[in-house]
Amino acid sequence: MTKYREFECKKVQEKFDTYPKSIKPKLFFLRELIFKVASQTAGVGNIEETLKWGEPSYVTFQTHSGSTVRIDWKKGTPDNYYIYFNCKTMLVDTFKEIYGRLFTYGGNRSLIFYKDDHLPLDELSDCIAMAFTYHLSKKRR
Repeated sequence: MTKYREFECKKVQEKFDTYPKSIKPKLFFLRELIFKVASQTAGVGNIEETLKWGEPSYVTFQTHSGSTVRIDWKKGTPDNYYIYFNCKTMLVDTFKEIYGRLFTYGGNRSLIFYKDDHLPLDELSDCIAMAFTYHLSKKRR
């Protein structure tokens, strides 16, 4: 069994316990990627893992440099899983402009993955980094 990072929030751990066996490793992978990107992105600092809107959420609490990133799976779309971004930002519109049809988008708030998708890791990492530095980018304008 793969060793994953300890949960910082019991409610997030409980949420992960509800995911189907076929999806849970995918969400664990996204979770690890989120922590990795945050640790490698200048200006982000430590992130906090919490539950927002019933979804595992990752917040730049130390620096307030960015926007919250969330991940989840929905019963209504059992073969998909999601990474969510704040719909009041231009993040997903920016991803569409940069990456076009590389991703499947859920309006202006998410990237949608099918359980068997091969994730474009460099591009997805870039999207996460953009979210975690969103407020820094706004200050530079």
